[in-house]
Amino acid sequence: MKKITLIICFFAFLMSCNTNTIKSVDTVVFHKTHEPKKSAAPFSDAVQVGNLFFLSGQVGMDHSVRKLVSGGIQPETKQTLENIKAVLQHHGMNMEDVVKCTVILADIEDFSAFNEVYKTYFPQKPARTTFAAKGLAVGAKIEIECIAVKSE
Repeated sequence: MKKITLIICFFAFLMSCNTNTIKSVDTVVFHKTHEPKKSAAPFSDAVQVGNLFFLSGQVGMDHSVRKLVSGGIQPETKQTLENIKAVLQHHGMNMEDVVKCTVILADIEDFSAFNEVYKTYFPQKPARTTFAAKGLAVGAKIEIECIAVKSE
């Protein structure tokens, strides 16, 4: 009897669902980089699913010379965020479209200095995870990846 009641309840639930609120699976688009010098990289700068954009991690590299900026965590953070801004702009978005960031610091002691720069780029306060890890790419002090939502 319990099984029959459960099946009836489940069937009633399914019938009451508004199918207009269920989205179909969107096509995944692996976008080519906007930086010609990165065209051989084994990853996409941005992957799009519907109106969500998943941005690959950026470091504080000046792409015009392909070297990390000097001066420590704050200049690297600024350059990292400028690199993110460039990717977003390439796809018709801006920093206000970012809803989630993952921040990786080479040294957690740099948290306060990084945060001073970070908060000037994200007054809307997107969700964020921050942690430290040794051995970031190209000896960077920081790497940030983001998820953005493109308004339609």
